[in-house]
Amino acid sequence: MIRLAICRGQFMKRFVEGADRGQSTLLPECLDEWVEESNSVRVVDCFVDGLDLTDLGFEGVEPAATGRPAYHPSVLLKLYIYGYLNRVQSSRRLEREAGRNLEVIWLLGRLVPDDKVIADFRKDNGPAIRRVCASFVNLCRQMGLLAKASVAIDGSKFKAVNNRDRNFTRGKIDRRRAQLEGSVARYLSQLDTADRQEPSDVLLLKTTRLKETLDKLKEEMGKLAAYEKQMLASADGQISLTDPDSRSMATSGRGSGVVGYNVQVAVDTVNHLIVTHEVTNTGSDRSQLANVAREAKAMLQVDKLEAVADRGYFNGEEILACEQAGICVTLPKPMTSGAKSEGRFGNQDFVYMPEEDVYRCPAGEKLIVHYANEEHGQKMRRYWTNACKTCAIKEQCTTGKERRITRWEHEHVLETVQQRLDQDPQIGMEACVGARHLSRKLASLGHDARLMPAKYVRPSDIPPPGTIMWAARVV
Repeated sequence: MIRLAICRGQFMKRFVEGADRGQSTLLPECLDEWVEESNSVRVVDCFVDGLDLTDLGFEGVEPAATGRPAYHPSVLLKLYIYGYLNRVQSSRRLEREAGRNLEVIWLLGRLVPDDKVIADFRKDNGPAIRRVCASFVNLCRQMGLLAKASVAIDGSKFKAVNNRDRNFTRGKIDRRRAQLEGSVARYLSQLDTADRQEPSDVLLLKTTRLKETLDKLKEEMGKLAAYEKQMLASADGQISLTDPDSRSMATSGRGSGVVGYNVQVAVDTVNHLIVTHEVTNTGSDRSQLANVAREAKAMLQVDKLEAVADRGYFNGEEILACEQAGICVTLPKPMTSGAKSEGRFGNQDFVYMPEEDVYRCPAGEKLIVHYANEEHGQKMRRYWTNACKTCAIKEQCTTGKERRITRWEHEHVLETVQQRLDQDPQIGMEACVGARHLSRKLASLGHDARLMPAKYVRPSDIPPPGTIMWAARVV
């Protein structure tokens, strides 16, 4: 046995050996030594310590005079941010990390709040956490990381805690009712068949089971009628039972969808820092451009802002609102012309001549304005020419009596956007790709949208304790 131990000791010398767990030390190691100076957890600690939590609206900053002492909000905020940065979302998992993770033990000073305290902190301080994000963006702006007034805007769908079967639209209710009616008809047919058979114990059990199933189906029909009533009373024609604010939205995959939220982000085009974000339950991006761009402009505190987006945001009224707010937007126009897809001339083949207020067609004829009207609150003018009847290339232009062009009163704003894109087709493309990649990655991670701005920076240099001006570099 002694010889075996000696041989084993000689054998282990050929490997890296760990410390003896039972060995006592004369001078215990300091907890601070276990966290290196470049560790990002020090940034979290430094940033939170520099915040005025009272002004930000956190509850419990002032301790109660009676009762058991509570955790300071700064402790729970540090734990929350650390969990977000390290993809630990569960309150119970955060509680476990506080008791075993050296970084969290250092960050919280060996405090271990239970999962209920962590969950209540997140539930009760949502608006305050959002203000923390705004403070972080403001800090980045002061440090020069957001020096260029240029953002890329994109959105992504975040899945809500609401099953598809717990979301009802007009189509879903009609399909579900058809299924239930088909099941009822099938079971009634089975009951009719059973009535024509000789009575027996087995037949009695089968009949009883069929009647119970029919009762359940009738109960489901009653519930469906109640859901339909709620759905018709809702503003957007759908309801969600588990998460009432979530909505059914189409995604990029054909025939796919998700019950969730549409999260819009504005990303700095230089360092790809998230400047601002907005959570909405509107599935389309077409009405989001102006709102997100204005928020980004206010967050950057600039007079002029450049914004780029993809064709999914193209909306004349939204672009006009951006122009009036001092925001220069660049985005491509979607090709929705049926004539172009069928091989005929599209509207882009007709040149507008502002001096004469006419359009020049591919055949060289001038389309003059005949009348103006209002559609959906927009003033429109109609242009056409009577020369279409004898035109040699009419078949390439229109199948009707004449080709008509409709012009919005603010069409010049959209033409200016197209001119910018024509001058440099690559403008904003890299920024848009970065924003799209970032929003898709956030959706795949499934993180809380309130802490998006903090996710994609890490420290490169940590200053001495007591200061908040730390340098950061972008991941």
